[in-house]
Amino acid sequence: MLNDAYRGRRVLVTGDTGFKGSWLCHWLTRLGADVHGLGLPPATTPDLFSTLHLADAIDHTALDIRNGTELIAHVRKLEPEIIFHLAAQPLVRESYADPKTTFDTNVGGVVNLLEAVRVTPAVQACVVVTTDKCYENREWVWGYRENDPLGGHDPYSASKGAAELVVASYRRSFYQDGSQRLATARAGNVIGGGDWAADRIVTDFVANIMADRPLTLRYPAATRPWQHVCEPLAGYLLLAARMLEPHGERFAEAWNFGPHPTSVTTVRELAELLVHSWGRGTVVASQEQQPHEANLLQLDCSKAHTRLAWRPVWDVAATVQQTVSWYRAFHRQAEMRAITDRQLGQYQADAEAAGLAWAANHREPPGATHQPAA
Repeated sequence: MLNDAYRGRRVLVTGDTGFKGSWLCHWLTRLGADVHGLGLPPATTPDLFSTLHLADAIDHTALDIRNGTELIAHVRKLEPEIIFHLAAQPLVRESYADPKTTFDTNVGGVVNLLEAVRVTPAVQACVVVTTDKCYENREWVWGYRENDPLGGHDPYSASKGAAELVVASYRRSFYQDGSQRLATARAGNVIGGGDWAADRIVTDFVANIMADRPLTLRYPAATRPWQHVCEPLAGYLLLAARMLEPHGERFAEAWNFGPHPTSVTTVRELAELLVHSWGRGTVVASQEQQPHEANLLQLDCSKAHTRLAWRPVWDVAATVQQTVSWYRAFHRQAEMRAITDRQLGQYQADAEAAGLAWAANHREPPGATHQPAA
């Protein structure tokens, strides 16, 4: 679906040293893009940016998005055609410990980036990545749509809801002529190889497996829209490619990129799938009082199905299998660029096969019979 949309294009990825940012940069190099990244040094050891040797594959600049002066100067000098903004403080529990840094990064950093875009006419498309937690959570049994109210109980969720409002304000105030297209993307709970961030279930699972300890679950009954990292990244790439097309301003909106409803499972069910796929491990529930997090959360992605012809490819079982396979290879000290390439290739092949199978049985994009969200 992407064809040569990125070949030779100058692309900037903020947060390139993070988990999703590193996967995205690696994918963009495979698509032939001229990839530039900026961000803080990797926050963990090990880290995916170093594991994939991305410093040798892209042009990386160490820069804090909270520094508006430096960010604006850098973007103006670089003149990227496309920006993917992934730089953020991404952890709910960390937002309780340090709410000011969370808001400064997730709201102030977005303002700084959009100011840079405003003074850089070369930027044609900008995708600001937020989260499914940007919605005012009502513990509904159905998925949230793009026109549902924004909100957030914890500082992280509230900061992402605020970032969505900032983007909408800039789009209406400064980008109405369509010369620069600005969209937001809201994804579910992303897992996959190469994530070593704290307080993440897969990270904790692998660490405990290697240490022969049980995995302790903080919220075993909470449901989450689990998806492999390739799923939302494919959505981001497709969205930006659509915004580059003639009349691409019609895609400059908010978009959900979540898994199939059958992949919305509880934390305990995901943990049990991890144990089964690895072949060993035990799971226990925490008895300690935990800070508030949403209990029931899922996305309605009919808008992306209908208008972008995007749809998830791997179900939760395949997602877990690919994730466990990556970490097992890492601990065997395999060449991880080759492993990551292989998984990207498998994802693209499965996506193509799924698209052909779907096209053989349908005449219009999935979800077309439903009223698309605003």
